[in-house]
Amino acid sequence: MVVGKPLAAGRLSISWNPWNLNVKPIPLATFNFALRLQPPTYLNFHVRASCFPASSPLPQNDDLQALLQILPSDLHDNLLNEPDRAQLLEVILDLGRLPEARYLGKEGGQYIRESEVTVKELEYARQAVGEFGRDNRAGIEGTLHRISAIRSRKGGIVGLTCRVGRAVSGQINMVYDLLQYWKSILFVGRPGVGKTTVIREIARVLSDEFHKRVVIVDTSNEIGGDGNIPHAAIGSARRMQVPEPSMQHRVMLEAVENHMPQVIIVDEIGTEAEAHACRSIAERGIMLIGTAHGQQLENIMKNPTLSDLIGGIGAVTLGDAEARARNCQKTILERKAPPTFDFLIEMRDRYYWLTHQTDKSVDMLLRGKIPQVEVRKRDEKCKVVIEKSKPYDKCQF
Repeated sequence: MVVGKPLAAGRLSISWNPWNLNVKPIPLATFNFALRLQPPTYLNFHVRASCFPASSPLPQNDDLQALLQILPSDLHDNLLNEPDRAQLLEVILDLGRLPEARYLGKEGGQYIRESEVTVKELEYARQAVGEFGRDNRAGIEGTLHRISAIRSRKGGIVGLTCRVGRAVSGQINMVYDLLQYWKSILFVGRPGVGKTTVIREIARVLSDEFHKRVVIVDTSNEIGGDGNIPHAAIGSARRMQVPEPSMQHRVMLEAVENHMPQVIIVDEIGTEAEAHACRSIAERGIMLIGTAHGQQLENIMKNPTLSDLIGGIGAVTLGDAEARARNCQKTILERKAPPTFDFLIEMRDRYYWLTHQTDKSVDMLLRGKIPQVEVRKRDEKCKVVIEKSKPYDKCQF
């Protein structure tokens, strides 16, 4: 439904509310709309925001020099002079192998010198980084970079994955309208697709623009960066560090009980205890923004550890009359409870997302039907295009 009403000085406020949720109208100054209804039932909804960049690359702050400082001098110079360094994803250092650089949008890696990595070079990098946690992760203070170690059976470091952390501005435009609903959002997608980057910018927008009390539960310091002072990319959001990964669920509940947040942001929800903590937080009326292990909604549904995030799934026995009415077997699978996250976004690619209204999509999939989803993507000019009510099985990237 599109609703317009006059404001002072001839301005117009437009509110688009397809799911009949309680949401305030969005001023026209924020978005310019071009709407076209097409039969029979769907709406093509193109959003063009004044803050979108005119060219494809979004503004980035990666502080790449800090990451290159921990590498051997020849690798530092080679990568610094690389034309595609803005697309650098990670640097791989494995003992006895050639060092390798991996780039966004490219399959495989690229060797960056012809001599193998030595024990001395790995030790130099380890000393430059500092102490690794129990999850074999470390960071560089004041940056968003992440260094992960591979160890031998005796505990020595035999490999390093040096991943570039970037604060990317503009990704929030892909979901800005959903934040207006004040509903919890779960992001799923393959590693490296940009889930952490998105929730980092959501933290900044909710705290600085929406003026909400935001607390980030940062297990590996990947959202707010390493060190005791959070990175500027999270805005005025507060950050609670987690001593070890197994304590993430406890810190989530501690954040609610001690700091009165309106929004909790958590990365990499992966255990049953964390899923239960999410439900407890959501039942208290707190908005949750999170990421989970899985590429698609079906992965979460089939994962007994995480299925509680989408309401949980259980077997139900129907009566004879009900089974005949539904034209199905007497024992079926149904959603057990309201979902913890109202929206689930599948990040198929960095700029191609599918948005589910979680309860409706889960129910339809359990009944063997195809749900309608919302496709969010960027066109060749980096403008956000949102397509409404598209059949899920027709959404191929």
